[in-house]
Amino acid sequence: MIANQVLDQSVVVFSKNYLPISKVNVRRAVQLLIAGKAEALDLVQETSWFVRSPSIVLAVPAYIRLTVASVERIWKVPPVNRREVLRRDNHTCQYCSSRKHLTLDHVLPVSRGGLHTWDNVVTACERCNQRKSDRTPLEAGMPLHTKPKAPMHPTVAFAEHFWRSEPFPPEIGGTSKHNAETNIS
Repeated sequence: MIANQVLDQSVVVFSKNYLPISKVNVRRAVQLLIAGKAEALDLVQETSWFVRSPSIVLAVPAYIRLTVASVERIWKVPPVNRREVLRRDNHTCQYCSSRKHLTLDHVLPVSRGGLHTWDNVVTACERCNQRKSDRTPLEAGMPLHTKPKAPMHPTVAFAEHFWRSEPFPPEIGGTSKHNAETNIS
């Protein structure tokens, strides 16, 4: 593999408490390892990347753990507004999957007591919003593709995705291929 290709490979970074928090490239992983801010983790028997300099050969594993405790950044649930709802819903109508002429829709209409909260606001195209009108999705016969909920902390979202997608044995937090397919929500 060419040097730049090796340096651009991904390394998963765990917190001091073994929570997967992000992915960094090999270049950043080398910086953390040499500075003593991280250590190698051997979660699986996997080949490391070797980075060579005139004075050192460093084996960079696929997983590293921070050795320094970082102050947890305070993360607040963002306000319910157009930009954040569109981001949460991946700029897609939650009724028909269209990506054009998007608006916001209250699942339980405001006129019927619905609130402007994360679990009551979804992205809808103009056509679906007008078709649904002043009814609930059930009354309009328009089921939602996903249940609306507040966005989660980015680190928690990364950790959840990591544990679902990595092929680890169950004894270290992974799921077998069969369990992963049957436990998808």
